[in-house]
Amino acid sequence: MSEQVVDKRRRLFLTAAATAVTGVGAAYVAVPFLASMNPSARAKAAGAPVEADIAKLELGQLIRVEWRGKPVWILKRSEQVLQDIAEMSGQLRDPESNESEQPELCKNVNRSLKPEVFLAVGICTHLGCSPTFRPEVAPEDLGPDWKGGFFCPCHGSAFDLAGRVFAGVPAPLNLVIPPHEYITDSRILIGSDGGRG
Repeated sequence: MSEQVVDKRRRLFLTAAATAVTGVGAAYVAVPFLASMNPSARAKAAGAPVEADIAKLELGQLIRVEWRGKPVWILKRSEQVLQDIAEMSGQLRDPESNESEQPELCKNVNRSLKPEVFLAVGICTHLGCSPTFRPEVAPEDLGPDWKGGFFCPCHGSAFDLAGRVFAGVPAPLNLVIPPHEYITDSRILIGSDGGRG
């Protein structure tokens, strides 16, 4: 009888040991497998915020920065441009930007945190072409009412210098304003709004 008791103890010990070894082995297999599901460093960097230095940005100048594989335009606007923007609402599809993507703090006539500095993703909201920057006033090909803006050559969509789409063009929405914040007066962090929305 005592041999059967010893046998049961040995069997329980071996079962417990085998279960523990199997559990440890499963963990060694699961950790790298689950780690492989995390985004790579390259993927994390692609979505990471980027800094832009606007210290040398002059009036009327447009610079381009890449964020998440998309062009982001940064434009320094003059007082005259800001006056023109304020007077254009009758020609625009969504002058108050009620339907367009932008941080809440940029929901104003200038669509910006600071009136003189404008940021937008440089992709047309119609079919994804990249509009051209057309700062000139009343060029022959755009007509006497044109006060500067962005014109998409693919299908003729037009946007003012606040990225608001004109009425009667194919693009359904204003240009997208990315989340951003000022780190200093001359440095902008695109892709982060400091949690302010």
